[in-house]
Amino acid sequence: MSLTLLSGVFRHDHHIPAKYTCDGEDTSPPLEWAGIPRGTRSLALVCDDPDAPGGTFHHWAVWDLPPETTFLEEGFSSPGAPGRFPEGTNDFGRPAYGGPCPPGGHGTHHYRFRLLALDVDHLDLPADATVTQVEEAAGGHVLAETELVGHYEREG
Repeated sequence: MSLTLLSGVFRHDHHIPAKYTCDGEDTSPPLEWAGIPRGTRSLALVCDDPDAPGGTFHHWAVWDLPPETTFLEEGFSSPGAPGRFPEGTNDFGRPAYGGPCPPGGHGTHHYRFRLLALDVDHLDLPADATVTQVEEAAGGHVLAETELVGHYEREG
């Protein structure tokens, strides 16, 4: 079985409900996964928007998830709700999930939720690490990776 990442609120390559965006509650969607490869010692999850006007915009990272973890519940990361695992500082400047919030009239943006199976127990990162730092630290330790892409667009 290969590594898979799913959400109960949107399918791959489909619309993300407004509840999980800056137009709604800006809370993290429920995510679940399966097919963790042998040798995995921790997991990391990263979300970004490659369609942002200024280049890829980083929305979220959570790392040091134990390999037996199979899901993150809805609202795992919400404003004012500290998570159980370290979360990277996103490009909004917050160490939490920052939902889709593309500029109005900029067209459909694609939000990539990427799950990384890592060969290390933890990433050696400071508590205030950025999402980019999480990606860089994980880079040489990825055993497997999968992604779930959701779309969101705001009217101009």
